[in-house]
Amino acid sequence: MTTVDAASPARTAPPALFALTVFSSATLVFLVQPMVAKLVLPLLGGSPSVWNTSMAFFQIALLAGYFYAHLLQRIPSVRGQAMAHIAALIVAALALPLRVNELAGPPSSDHPNMWLLAVLTLSIGAPFAILSATAPLVQAWHARTIGATEGKEPYALYAASNFGSLIALLAYPIVVEPLSTLAGQRIGWSAGYGLFILVIGALAVAVVRVRSAAVEATVASTPRPAWRTRIVWVALAAIPSSLMLGVTTHITTDVASAPFLWVLPLALYLVTFIIAFQERPAISPALTLTLQAAAAAGCVALLPFKASGFALQLFVHLAAFFLTALMCHQRLVARRPDPAHLTEFYLCLSIGGVVGGAFNAFVAPVIFNDVWEYPLVLALSCLVRPWGDLRRVSTWSWVMLVVGVLAAVGTPIAVTFAANRLTTESVVGAFDQSELFDMGMKTLLALATVAAFMVRREALLFFAVLAVLTYAAESAADRTDTHASWRSFFGVLKRSETYVPSIGHVKMLAHGTTLHGAQAQDPRYRCRPMVYYTPRTPIGQIFTAKQAAASALRIGAVGLGTGSVAAYSRPGDRLSFFEIDPLVVKVANDPQNFTYTTECAKGPVDFVVGDARLTVAQQPAGSFDILLIDAFSSDAVPAHLLTVEAVRGYLTKLKPDGILILHLSNRNLDLMNPAQAVARAAGGWSLAQNYIAPEKDPEGTWESSEDAVIVAKSREALAPYMATGKWRWGDPLKARPWTDDYTNLAGALYANLKGRWTWLP
Repeated sequence: MTTVDAASPARTAPPALFALTVFSSATLVFLVQPMVAKLVLPLLGGSPSVWNTSMAFFQIALLAGYFYAHLLQRIPSVRGQAMAHIAALIVAALALPLRVNELAGPPSSDHPNMWLLAVLTLSIGAPFAILSATAPLVQAWHARTIGATEGKEPYALYAASNFGSLIALLAYPIVVEPLSTLAGQRIGWSAGYGLFILVIGALAVAVVRVRSAAVEATVASTPRPAWRTRIVWVALAAIPSSLMLGVTTHITTDVASAPFLWVLPLALYLVTFIIAFQERPAISPALTLTLQAAAAAGCVALLPFKASGFALQLFVHLAAFFLTALMCHQRLVARRPDPAHLTEFYLCLSIGGVVGGAFNAFVAPVIFNDVWEYPLVLALSCLVRPWGDLRRVSTWSWVMLVVGVLAAVGTPIAVTFAANRLTTESVVGAFDQSELFDMGMKTLLALATVAAFMVRREALLFFAVLAVLTYAAESAADRTDTHASWRSFFGVLKRSETYVPSIGHVKMLAHGTTLHGAQAQDPRYRCRPMVYYTPRTPIGQIFTAKQAAASALRIGAVGLGTGSVAAYSRPGDRLSFFEIDPLVVKVANDPQNFTYTTECAKGPVDFVVGDARLTVAQQPAGSFDILLIDAFSSDAVPAHLLTVEAVRGYLTKLKPDGILILHLSNRNLDLMNPAQAVARAAGGWSLAQNYIAPEKDPEGTWESSEDAVIVAKSREALAPYMATGKWRWGDPLKARPWTDDYTNLAGALYANLKGRWTWLP
């Protein structure tokens, strides 16, 4: 490495200023992501695929920023690079303050990912890309100043960058969103962008003032990285990127419908960068390899068992993801180049992020009918472990390979045998045969898991056992009677069947762990609404009361599901479903799946595809006797459907005595209080009901507990329902009303948890 003459010491820029610059840029980058999501993403329903597509966009924009930083290295002087970068920051600021650019038009349900990419590009693409270039660019300046004079590597600055990203990621839902309006966030971020220009300007001044001999000193000539090395860099970056989106989709759809779960994988992803790029990592690479082998084997064995405890599932999945990402990033750092090729290294890292994200966001939903990309990439990630020498594999390892494969292969064979031979009536000792079978099956899976761990030092053998174990676990997992599975941009739909003693066989439609409707198959009960829509539930109470008062009703329903509402449709009624996912319309209207809309509806039924807030707004004023908003039952809460502006718009579509029904059942959020506050702020009157379904159903229906708020234009319109004694007047003072400018999901989560814990002393 070339250094300046010791007899003429060179002035150096303050090291802390380098760290402050990359920290502040990363903080701004990760604050703007959820902020723009709040502006744009609710228009597409907030499904995991919306998040995945957004992440893919930010990875593409990051790649553009890193490529720009790499191109800047063609300018020979740091002074020239600094002037060019500050000029680019100023030009990109023309897109501020943050707003949704309308050039892309309204949301598209046919090509939602393309629409979202276009809107994000037009709205924030330039500032985000230029801002994200700061980390590699400032590290390159560090290499040509402090690195050239003191011999220090700049890679530790990447840890500071990811620490800033982590702080911003955690601060947004906990501090920024609850305490400020969206308008305040937009202005605050734009002001922060302006302050950052001053910070990087100060760094540029400090850098260019360094003696020219030091600034122009270059790292000793090193050969350019080989193409094989670059491909390895890309692969090692792509695996964690894909896994992050895969585990996010899995835990938010198949493990639990809980808000903010997407934050955990992304936070752990950033932590792996912080650890891997430290000069002295908190977790050594050797320990990472050992722990990753145990976590990956355990995760593969447990992955299909969705009925396992939430805490166990969450821990195993996040541990496997964290350790696998850390393993890849540590192996990436071990292959880092000389600082002379620093920007090329980060460019390849960014390309890998795009490859992994694009695979999950754009390819997997097309080629898979379930979230298969997650176990696939998890298994393939084990091939980046050390391979060892296959010519010197010990006899013990070969024995463990055979044991692991035989145990795994034996599991699906046992499942097939059990399906044909075992019955729950046959009792052996204290257990029936099916219980003994389950114990034996899980013993085989555990044996295969242990065998996989024992061959962890040879990546190829480890991968072979894991691949067979993945198939074995899938064949032995929660053996639900799933008859069909479909996947679209908005998620995975599964049609399954169960048996209810009082009704018989029942078909169900589910999205992850959330039930979206059910229909009995017995002709006597086929057109009887079930679950949330039985006559005793709040929704059913409104429909039966309205039908008793009028011979013909105009009904609107946001959210189709199985089409259960159609069971209430009489010959004189007209029903319109507003549904964002075309796949749901296709599934619900296929008689092989459900027949509510094709057999049970007696009046005309039409379907309007698109975001409900936009499509309902296109309906004539004063149209509906009943308008049902049934889109709050999952983790993907479309908060824009529950704001003052939205409810005010719904009320204009009601007749004078019309009723707006807000179905607010949610396992994790208390939406009742915000909804009642919103109703008052929108100029309406509201009633609330927390319905508890009876444990024993004497009428032979299958129903669920339900939370609902009804809203009307006048107090008089609600009088008949208040008279039943089942409803209570809304309390609009328990929460701040949500608006297009302010929502508080964190507060709704806290309120729900507080309500559950009221029994504690």
